[in-house]
Amino acid sequence: MQEKIIHALLKSEAYPHDAKEIRHIQTYISHVFLTGKFAYKIKKPVDYGYLDFTTLEKRKKFCAREVELNRLLSPKMYLGVVAITDDGGEIKIEGNGEIIEYAVKMLELPQDKMMSELLLKNVVTKEHIGQIAKIAAEFHTKAEVSVFDTKYGYIESLKFNWKENFEQTLSARASMGGAGDFDMIKEKIEKFMQEKKELFKKRIDGEKIRRCHGDMHAGNIFLDGNDVFIFDCIEFNERFVQYDVIADVAFFSMDLDVRERCDLAEEFRLKYVELSGDNELLQLLDFYKCYYAYVRFKIKMFTSVDEKISEEERKLAEDDAKKYFLLAASYAKNL
Repeated sequence: MQEKIIHALLKSEAYPHDAKEIRHIQTYISHVFLTGKFAYKIKKPVDYGYLDFTTLEKRKKFCAREVELNRLLSPKMYLGVVAITDDGGEIKIEGNGEIIEYAVKMLELPQDKMMSELLLKNVVTKEHIGQIAKIAAEFHTKAEVSVFDTKYGYIESLKFNWKENFEQTLSARASMGGAGDFDMIKEKIEKFMQEKKELFKKRIDGEKIRRCHGDMHAGNIFLDGNDVFIFDCIEFNERFVQYDVIADVAFFSMDLDVRERCDLAEEFRLKYVELSGDNELLQLLDFYKCYYAYVRFKIKMFTSVDEKISEEERKLAEDDAKKYFLLAASYAKNL
């Protein structure tokens, strides 16, 4: 059914407004349609274990959750959830007939204002980084404090997520150069969590475990004049966002590292610490950087085995997977 919807949304008559040029962007969990004025995102009917979008009701639920959460950081950008309908074979957004899908409707921002594009042009400044640090620090002070069950607390959640990461990437050991670095990362991570358990407890007691963004990187940030839009936070699994606020700092810093902008990553760290007063950040930064580099490796690994992508996309995903894996190993060595 989604292939039929995708085909329909590539045509201007599917939209309730002018859409002369339509661009289709695909990620491993969604399809995004850019129409010039608005962007529409539909979720793929996939189940990766850690997310499940396999039914229409689940996709509706997570579309609504995505809008709710992202309005905390970018209220101007997230406009609501809209239905996609089929009226005798005529598929439209907000049309008549049977509802066959749901989409998140967003204000479309110029793609050349995406931070990932601006980094390629070398026009991202320290002032931009300062703005992002300010928004992140303010967001973290307002974010919901996480409350964990006494039988399954934050440290247990960390251990579970890492265990899942290692189990889900067992098949990649050979393609990543053998078991050596895998075993090293696993040993370093487990040792760190054991040795730093009192620090983790201190962070919990200090209410530093909150509902974070969870996916804060340059591809999810627009810099448009004086406006900064941080968008596309994780909505599909609470385990991936109930983290120490340092996790968001680490994800963004890791993303700058992998783009070979360590200077901006360091500027962000310094500015965030200055604004938040969180002087414990450095003790935990490489641990969380390692986590997010490993998660990105895992995602790229999953993408590389998707039968629906082209050979060019597959090769790119494989190359990216190796890059993120080596970065995760470099962070683990620092622990």
